[in-house]
Amino acid sequence: MLVLALSGILILVIGGCVCVWWAARGGPRWVRAVSTATLAAGEAARLVSRVERNPDGRDDG
Repeated sequence: MLVLALSGILILVIGGCVCVWWAARGGPRWVRAVSTATLAAGEAARLVSRVERNPDGRDDG
């Protein structure tokens, strides 16, 4: 069951990457929408990762 869930997530990630690539080359409207959602999810994941690494918000570097 875990392999099936991870396979589904991998398919969604690859599909999102393809949509980002296609939208950069002028794809249809639905591709641009999926591309925007994919990029927003990536930014959200990056923000969560940054907050988890530095929960007090200080920049020690």
